[in-house]
Amino acid sequence: MSSNQLDTKAQAWSALFNEPMSELVKRYTASVFFDKRLAQADIAGSLAHADMLAAVGIISATDLADIQRGLSQVREEIAADAFNWQLDLEDVHLNIEARLTQLVGDAGKRLHTGRSRNDQVATDIRLWLRDEMDVIDGLLAELQLALVEVAEQHVSVILPGFTHLQVAQPVSFAHHLLAYVEMFHRDQQRMQDVRKRVNQLPLGSAALAGTTYPLDRERVAKTLGMDGVCQNSLDAVSDRDFAIEFTAAASLVMIHVSRLSEELIIWMSQNFGFVKISDRFTTGSSIMPQKKNPDVPELARGKTGRVVGHLMGLITLMKGQPLAYNKDNQEDKEPLFDTVDTLKDTLRIFAEMVGGQADAVSGKKEGGITVNAQAMEAAAKKGYATATDLADYLVKKGLPFRDAHEIVAHAVKAAQAQGVDLSELPLATLQTFDARIEEDVYGPLSLLGSMSERNTLGGTAPTQIVQQIKRHRVRLSAN
Repeated sequence: MSSNQLDTKAQAWSALFNEPMSELVKRYTASVFFDKRLAQADIAGSLAHADMLAAVGIISATDLADIQRGLSQVREEIAADAFNWQLDLEDVHLNIEARLTQLVGDAGKRLHTGRSRNDQVATDIRLWLRDEMDVIDGLLAELQLALVEVAEQHVSVILPGFTHLQVAQPVSFAHHLLAYVEMFHRDQQRMQDVRKRVNQLPLGSAALAGTTYPLDRERVAKTLGMDGVCQNSLDAVSDRDFAIEFTAAASLVMIHVSRLSEELIIWMSQNFGFVKISDRFTTGSSIMPQKKNPDVPELARGKTGRVVGHLMGLITLMKGQPLAYNKDNQEDKEPLFDTVDTLKDTLRIFAEMVGGQADAVSGKKEGGITVNAQAMEAAAKKGYATATDLADYLVKKGLPFRDAHEIVAHAVKAAQAQGVDLSELPLATLQTFDARIEEDVYGPLSLLGSMSERNTLGGTAPTQIVQQIKRHRVRLSAN
């Protein structure tokens, strides 16, 4: 074997050992077939590391040029799906290093100076996750914008607001959608905050204790666009709290998606009939030809459990590990990768399902959610949704709220007995409950009147909703 080649049949650490690894153990411990998605991050980290090694005089300018040339070719081979990934080389790092050494000789062997796979993998995961979080940030913005656009079209549409899934008070359908905009905005803020802790550099911590070489870790961090350098080498190589924190934030996003999913499922059932979802997001039944099933919201509700499960898995993975790096941490990647994939796919599909798809020619959005305003309003009338408004009316006439509450309960009983809404009771009947009730009561007793009365910051009055939509649009345009 030439000194310029790395024996791909032997592990990088095998010189100390008297027998080769068994094939079963090799398959059990290898990670290359899932961690190869870190390849571009691995190459970026290696280029920054090599640049620094040359800058501080650890490797020559010639070695640096060879490493840059070799890694450029490796990157092209991977992008073209022409790279030969080898199980014998365990992981993405050794596969790339072996190929680099084949291409450029000893310069490839010098690249690993001052680092370990322990700090290398921690760096790769952070670089990869940082970029994925930037994509997720954009997808969260897209979903918020889709919800805002639907809300803008339905400011005056009356929806029964529920507590305990019982009709409570009338709210604007737009107001309801904007509640989810607030949730996803907080999710976006959480992701942006987590990103600061993800974007810290472990490289240069080496195996666990740092290195004897005069590394310039700040230079590497700057080259990679990272916000700072991990300050303790033991912590840098061994903890995965940044991955756990991301997965926790991702779980909250999915929980919010799941809540929206549950409402869409209920709303599009025949018993409610509040909305329709575009056919391309539903499926039929193999036996019942009349069925149109909300498979996308249902599956998103199910995938929420999957992501929350990954969070529990990562927490459990870390809970018993002593310092520093342990092989357990190889198990961090698959749940993290799947969390990212699931979250991105879910956000993409929900943004389109809610907001529709733009026509290639006109640019006009088609599909998405279709609202049945008449069904929503009829449902709001069934539950005496303006009962609280009658109580508030009496309070403004001078009654203590508890007395007003009691009076209105009797009025509701009377309306139930007659099979009518409170707003349909004659004035004379209402006055039998309290003589202070006058003709002006019918304003707040109407659904639109009830909504309009709640004209305080955060309320459901249409004037407030218009202002909230403007606020969200300004915020999202600056995103």
